[in-house]
Amino acid sequence: MEIRSNNKAKHRSQKVAFGIFRLLSLCIVLILFAILGFIVYKGIGSISWDFITSAPTDGMTGGGIWPAIVGTFYLMVGSALFAFPIGVMSGIYMNEYAPKGKLVRFIRVMTNNLSGIPSIVFGLFGMALFVNYMGFGDSILAGSLTLGLLCVPLVIRTTEEALKAIPDSMREGSRALGATKLQTIWHVILPMGMPNIITGLILALGRVSGETAPILFTCAAYFLPQLPTGIFDQCMALPYHLYVISTSGTDMEAQLPLAYGTALVLIMIILFVNLLANALRKYFEKRVKTN
Repeated sequence: MEIRSNNKAKHRSQKVAFGIFRLLSLCIVLILFAILGFIVYKGIGSISWDFITSAPTDGMTGGGIWPAIVGTFYLMVGSALFAFPIGVMSGIYMNEYAPKGKLVRFIRVMTNNLSGIPSIVFGLFGMALFVNYMGFGDSILAGSLTLGLLCVPLVIRTTEEALKAIPDSMREGSRALGATKLQTIWHVILPMGMPNIITGLILALGRVSGETAPILFTCAAYFLPQLPTGIFDQCMALPYHLYVISTSGTDMEAQLPLAYGTALVLIMIILFVNLLANALRKYFEKRVKTN
């Protein structure tokens, strides 16, 4: 009887715990849908083909956001070109080459610390290094490098964890067949870890696509109706454009619907980036299984 009563008490406490977890999960989902629903309700009226494909007009109270969309795309691509090679190679070194000891632990701690640094600090560093010291000025190049620095810690940690998940038997089997360590990494380890690596990169890009502080100091322009022609030009970007039309201007009442529309477009871009990450992950997983 005592054992049966103890089991009933355990099942009761387990149900209570699971109920609390379900309630908390439901609250998080409801909050997320409430935020998305509010943005969609406020911003859907501003979305149109002209809003997507035209430049701002009438002192930011009319027109569209095409230059900001293009500028955001340039910054995302530029940051990926910088962060992906450095982050992946660093993750490979930490997991495959570096001796397990104090050096790797120190690098890992520093990488985790970099991930927690506020983005505005990266913006100030990018302004001091790329804009002033290296002479790039306020440009797409300076903004991309700054955002790339913001991405690098996440790419390093994602790469390292992806490579850790691959069994050592795969490495040993490849080496037993006569492959060098570099050949093993290039032809065996990287293809198997690529789904998680690509996912980490795209999620990092999803994060930097919404950052305002780093581009505020390095590349963002208040108003540029024309598209940039080179990497040393300034550009508009959706996060900064949203900040500008939400906090300053000649007619806040006319700008507010445009701000909600811009926020909705930015959310849609981030959603697309996340869906792309899932699609690429599945694609690389299928390739690994077929090979």
